[in-house]
Amino acid sequence: MPRSLQLALIVFAPFAVFMAMVGADRAFGAPGRGRDYVLRIELPAASAEIGLPLVAGPPDASRPLVVIDAGHGGHDPGAGQGPIKEKMLTLALAQALRNELLAQGGVRVALTRSDDRYLLLPERTGIARRLGADLFLSIHADSVAAGDASGASVYTLSERGSDEAAVRMAERENRADRINGVTLAGQSDAISAILVDLSQRETQAQAAEFARLVLREGQGRITFRPGPLQSAAFIVLKAPDVPSVLFESGYISNSKDTARLLSREGQKAFADATAQAIRVYFARQSIR
Repeated sequence: MPRSLQLALIVFAPFAVFMAMVGADRAFGAPGRGRDYVLRIELPAASAEIGLPLVAGPPDASRPLVVIDAGHGGHDPGAGQGPIKEKMLTLALAQALRNELLAQGGVRVALTRSDDRYLLLPERTGIARRLGADLFLSIHADSVAAGDASGASVYTLSERGSDEAAVRMAERENRADRINGVTLAGQSDAISAILVDLSQRETQAQAAEFARLVLREGQGRITFRPGPLQSAAFIVLKAPDVPSVLFESGYISNSKDTARLLSREGQKAFADATAQAIRVYFARQSIR
């Protein structure tokens, strides 16, 4: 092949890719402007609502259901500058906790993800709501750019987050959903927001109770940082009718924390303590 033709092909190839991306009609004008061709690329239709995960445990729908969310996943690795990524730790911890709960029996369990996949934040809480979960636990690992912070912490939703979420949830549901068994259909926006807010305040109180149980059951088994009980407006904590807690299991930026969370002993301690907190929480709820 003549060298001049080779050079022409090299120059044209990136241009052809550009044309495929933007479409010939955008680049040179649509038919009727002196051009008689249009290059169109059919995109796949928007995916439907994601499928629900398997619920493991007793085949009795009256048994309490906890949805465990392994933070991050897929193209979102989370924290971690080296080969160990947050998404790996969170999945290992979620699976260890699920296995411990199933081994003890009496509690149904579902994971938002059981492999290395990406989920949007609303999809994670959406899974819990669609399954009718009694408790939602999102597992993460913290990180700091400087310093040597270490230890676990437990987050519940802040009051400010509750107010914002109540209004947004009422708008999104468009008065056509049920919150804690109360139908919002036919209610005004103001009443819907009040109902959502009241429901969320109750779920916040339940989440705070569970968070305190995690700290209690984790004493001597999990290393917590100073002031481990925190609150923030995390999106995954804003379901109005599912008590939700975010568990920062440690600092992936701390080598000792990372080694502990990667070890079989560390994962067992995390699973044992958290499973016990879950069982005590459900036991208390059942007698109310």
